Amino acid sequence: MAAFDPWDPAFVADPYPAYAGLRERGRVHYFEPTGQWLVPRHADVSALLRDRRLGRTYRHRFSHEEFGRTPPPPEHEPFHTLNDHGMLDLEPPDHTRIRRLVSKAFTPRTVERLQPYVRDLAGRLVDRLVAAGGGDLLTDVAEPLPVAVIAEMLGIPESDRAPLRPWSAAICGMYELHPSEETAARAVRASVEFSDYLRGLIAARRADPGDDLVSGLIAAHDGDDDRLTEQEMISTCVLLLNAGHEATVNATVNGWHALFGNPGQLAALRADHSLVPTAVEELMRYDTPLQLFERWVLDDIEIDGTTIPRGAEIALLFGSANHDPAVFAEPGRLDLARRDNPHISFSAGLHYCIGAPLARIELAASLTALLERAPTLTLAAEPERKPTFVIRGLRGLHVEA
Repeated sequence: MAAFDPWDPAFVADPYPAYAGLRERGRVHYFEPTGQWLVPRHADVSALLRDRRLGRTYRHRFSHEEFGRTPPPPEHEPFHTLNDHGMLDLEPPDHTRIRRLVSKAFTPRTVERLQPYVRDLAGRLVDRLVAAGGGDLLTDVAEPLPVAVIAEMLGIPESDRAPLRPWSAAICGMYELHPSEETAARAVRASVEFSDYLRGLIAARRADPGDDLVSGLIAAHDGDDDRLTEQEMISTCVLLLNAGHEATVNATVNGWHALFGNPGQLAALRADHSLVPTAVEELMRYDTPLQLFERWVLDDIEIDGTTIPRGAEIALLFGSANHDPAVFAEPGRLDLARRDNPHISFSAGLHYCIGAPLARIELAASLTALLERAPTLTLAAEPERKPTFVIRGLRGLHVEA
């Protein structure tokens, strides 16, 4: 039986057989190398994402020492300042306040207004790919689309956008299991540079507001005039960029890799573009871009007779939950017409992805543009997987158009 080993290239290439073994063996497993409790079944992952005895942070209730944890090294402080003020890593009441204020700027109308821009940009990127006879779907379409969309939302000028993807990639390296010191140093450097850039952008928008999300975040306030601090705005912008494109980029290339590996499903999609909405959901389920999400145990909990004590860390296995046969009929089969698809690729509960509607628009736009404008798209070479486990993606996806 395949073993759960996030550092084994064979596991990274295809973790789903190992997940099946975990699900069969029980509802929770202690994983000594990372000191985490692995939760592989959909029902448990879904319930625990909503369980207030778990949290993304513990600092709202305990000091590091009280929680039995070692504080991060001082040299990592710029990364943690940036990360710890974003709503993804906060719990109520801070999470509630920041999400409410961000929601005032990040409205459904804001997202809806972007639809023509997203569709137009997706079309132009695909046209360029076709004109060249093919290329790398990752760098030519998957990356530039969501990065440009988030930058457009934030009001970042085109001339300033080149460092956004490298900054984001460096910061996201810290979300892997046991990141190296070199990874941490890159993340710290990116955190400082990105924060400095956004501080300047926020100052410019205070002086001259525009019709963009940064201006909206500055203006957002509650009735008691509660506003976001500058650090909260910076952390929110970085979170929106990181979360707003990392998953979309990987969902795009993972999805097309899955389509090329399932030619019957690809042929069905090419014959019937009305399948795009369910195809987007199925591709996100089938090869999940975020495989694991962590939670701290704030109060003892019991799972299947096992008590998991306060201070422990739980690893919720999204990729495994999305392949649980108790929820999905034939989970190992790609079915673009799948209707009953309660995947948890966007999380659940109070940390449900605020950008999920935008991600769906982007994924549908790029998928539609490729189907319409590159109808004979084929895989030019078998891609190489990134060696990372938590954020699942490819180093590239070379195609012929």
